[in-house]
Amino acid sequence: MTTLASTPTDPLDLVAARYGEEPSVRLGTLNPTIELLFRHRSVRQFEPTPVDEATLTALVAAGQSAATSSNLQTWSVIEVRDPGHKDAVARLAGDQDFIREAPVFLVFIADWARNRLIAEHRGEPTEGVDFIDSTLVGVVDAALAAQNTVVAAESLGLGTVYVGAVRNHLEELSELLGLPAGAFPVVGLAIGYPHPEAGGSIKPRLPQSVVRHRERYALPDNEALAKYDATLHAYYRAQGEPRGWIDAVVQRVRSRLSLHGRDRIRGVLERRGLPSR
Repeated sequence: MTTLASTPTDPLDLVAARYGEEPSVRLGTLNPTIELLFRHRSVRQFEPTPVDEATLTALVAAGQSAATSSNLQTWSVIEVRDPGHKDAVARLAGDQDFIREAPVFLVFIADWARNRLIAEHRGEPTEGVDFIDSTLVGVVDAALAAQNTVVAAESLGLGTVYVGAVRNHLEELSELLGLPAGAFPVVGLAIGYPHPEAGGSIKPRLPQSVVRHRERYALPDNEALAKYDATLHAYYRAQGEPRGWIDAVVQRVRSRLSLHGRDRIRGVLERRGLPSR
């Protein structure tokens, strides 16, 4: 099993790393599962060691063990191992080399094609697929399966990184993967054994005072956001990347250009048989 050298092992240190400061409230008893979740970090450098078939079968089974809306199981996963195929996928997903280097790249699919076919075989209409709630159900199912897969992979010493850029060229990637109408990529996942020189460490998250609301929603005050921004500045400086969080948020929301083509997803979905009304 590969050890992530930059990851703390003491539970209290894990909590401090996750928030960028000593916790201000008691978190209760931590167990190995919670500690594993606290240790999560993205890995973008991998060893060439392959992920064997039995391991990947176990990871997909873990993904299938996630909750799914009404047991409809409206998701699928495409396994990409062939170097040429991975290269083609990478070019459509931000042209990121770690996709090429990872032994296996998974693309999680929101999939209504299968259930639509079941209804058609019964001679039934499929109007219920046409509404936005159905699109959301497929996305949520795929996301839950992907997260279960990540937790299972990390429990085995594997490293992972999500790739939202699989949505940059949704139509082209769907064609490359042979997806039928009613199915589209939601998120990619590079999986492999972390390279010893893989950088990165536990990235601090927003304080619970910002994301956790009691009974009713309340917008955070500027002081809390500024404090977190300073924490992220310190984190990124340690990684050799002088940037913060607030600037990243502003850059993401200011223009459709930050979506890298994903502003066209609604039209793509409609053309792919998911009008999402």
